[in-house]
Amino acid sequence: MADRTPPLSVEELHALVAGGEIDTVVLAFPDMQGRLQGKRFAARFFLDEVLEHGSEGCNYLLAVDTDMNTVEGYEMSSWERGYGDFAMLPDTATLRRVPWNAGTAMLVADLAWEDGSPVVAAPRQILRRQLERLADHGFTARVGTELEFIVFRDTYERAWDAGYRGLTPANQYNIDYSVLGTGRIEPLLRRIRNEMTAAGLTVESAKGECNPGQHEIVFKYDDALVTCDQHAVYKTGAKEIASQEGVSLTFMAKYNEREGNSCHIHLSLADADGTNAMAGDAEDGMSPVMRYFLAGQLAALRDFSLLYAPNINSYKRFQPGSFAPTAVAWGRDNRTCALRVVGHGRSMRFENRLPGGDVNPHLAVAGLVAAGLYGIEQKLELPEACTGNAYSAGYEHVPTTLREAAELWENSAIARSAFGDEVVAHYRNMARVELDAFDAAVTDWELRRSFERM
Repeated sequence: MADRTPPLSVEELHALVAGGEIDTVVLAFPDMQGRLQGKRFAARFFLDEVLEHGSEGCNYLLAVDTDMNTVEGYEMSSWERGYGDFAMLPDTATLRRVPWNAGTAMLVADLAWEDGSPVVAAPRQILRRQLERLADHGFTARVGTELEFIVFRDTYERAWDAGYRGLTPANQYNIDYSVLGTGRIEPLLRRIRNEMTAAGLTVESAKGECNPGQHEIVFKYDDALVTCDQHAVYKTGAKEIASQEGVSLTFMAKYNEREGNSCHIHLSLADADGTNAMAGDAEDGMSPVMRYFLAGQLAALRDFSLLYAPNINSYKRFQPGSFAPTAVAWGRDNRTCALRVVGHGRSMRFENRLPGGDVNPHLAVAGLVAAGLYGIEQKLELPEACTGNAYSAGYEHVPTTLREAAELWENSAIARSAFGDEVVAHYRNMARVELDAFDAAVTDWELRRSFERM
């Protein structure tokens, strides 16, 4: 990753703490689900003790389910191992103010064991490893994520108490690109945009989407790790701002039977000079490197779907005619394909359309990089582009369930070569835990169909 100026320097933090402007420092890391987990420190204690040495956290934080239940099957953390600690080491390049929480700054942490070795199954470390492999080939990855969410007039507490039924969306109809529709909740959108800017993110735009109450705020692309860290900060911050405004928002992939929340991920490669390595002189504008990289995406897409669609709900997005992909295909500016090539020259890039709003960006981008490297190293030939409707063109189908995706991941030679057995086993177990919990649950659908009539 290129050298960059952090949003807030350590020297500035010292001055802000001395002047009483900052009294709290959050140290957090992205967990398996992409959520920020960590601690709030008294700012003076953080500077005196934690900044240099880090802090400890229970290693069960990478071995629990979404409800924070301890579960079996993780090699790195268990009752048998005593649920010990790992170290949370501050990455000062991520230091920033948190404008939506008074007097607060934040850093993202890397995780390490007591002997200083990295926790290889941690999402941020998984991404770092793939970016190191990419650097060995002379490239860096530039990434942008486009994250959609649905806003409700209900508070999070009211939504919980109502069992998430009967909620009132912030808009009552399709407001895709509607200025009037976004104006209905502009105070909330404006707060999110402005306070993310003050936190060091570069906002591009906000727009309405198709599902009632659905919106999208897009940030400028950046180095891959920076974008993924910022994605996690934004996702947490947007929820906190919504709560402060007395409303709620969800990033879940498929809230209802209408359009789901997507998180399209754009990626390009830069060479040592900062030139876009995906642009070439061929008629299609793509370099040989891009053709290999894109071919690798196709070859690994089904195997890596667990990284792009990590939850049971994720797979309900993949419906024909939904703008969520079903076909393992690529096309030039073709939104019916899983992979969409866009731009030209310095803007040449591709978009992976599989991920939903529930994606862990660190894992998904690690998957994109690993798939591309597979294509480069194997010099894979890129098939012809899809020029029509990929939904009905007979291409291989993306996985339709978490169960299918988990089995593909577990048995993937590409995944084991790129990530190693420990990472493959860790995230296969994550899927098993979710599947076991879902299989044991009695749903509202079952009650409605069976309570009286069966």
